[in-house]
Amino acid sequence: MKTSKNTILITGGGSGIGFEMAKLFSANGNKVIITGRSKERLEQAISKLPGANYIQADVTKAEDVDRLVQTINIHFSSLNILINNAGNAQYYRLTDENANAFDKAQEEITTNYLSTIRLTEKLLALLQKNGSAAIANVSSIVGFVPTTHLPTYSASKAALHSYTRVLRHTLERDNQDVKVFELMPPLVNTEFSKAIGGENGMDPKDVALALANGFEQGIFEIRPGITEELYTLYLSSPEAALAALNN
Repeated sequence: MKTSKNTILITGGGSGIGFEMAKLFSANGNKVIITGRSKERLEQAISKLPGANYIQADVTKAEDVDRLVQTINIHFSSLNILINNAGNAQYYRLTDENANAFDKAQEEITTNYLSTIRLTEKLLALLQKNGSAAIANVSSIVGFVPTTHLPTYSASKAALHSYTRVLRHTLERDNQDVKVFELMPPLVNTEFSKAIGGENGMDPKDVALALANGFEQGIFEIRPGITEELYTLYLSSPEAALAALNN
């Protein structure tokens, strides 16, 4: 997969990993469009991304997604890469008093899983039309090794991992020229993960670089940082991996 002269849409591109992806791909000669809920955050991001564009949209809202897809089809019809990066995480334990797990899980599932399915389905025809296309879904290390402080977030990322595998297999079977990648970061040093010690996590610039390298090398499951080590442990002993991440 080439990493220049593409038209790339990045959800959740106003900060964190999404912003670093936008910065990297924009610098490499791609046309980049970022989207997110906060107009102020998007405008701040765009001021640091020469040549990039933004579309304000909440991917959890059907009407916003329809407007986003319409705008892409009209103004950015050369789109050939979709990066589903928008995320929602609730930090709590299932045994917390008044955990309200159902409501938290509903928000996470909607953002991390269902919104990806909806946006991907609505943009798939355009990606297929343009050819040499790619979809990259940002899941997490906790998609295969869950943690007690991210119980339903872990479940939402596990669902995303399953969907991503099926989407990849389906497009390959149908001989469609749309590659499907999955990026599985560990803890990353962003505002998003501040509540759980994100300052000790991986640099988001390195996560963005891992995605670009995965595109270039055709690595469909990209496991940067300690994710690869934990994944290897998980293959030999799921229980040992679970204990290691929850020590």
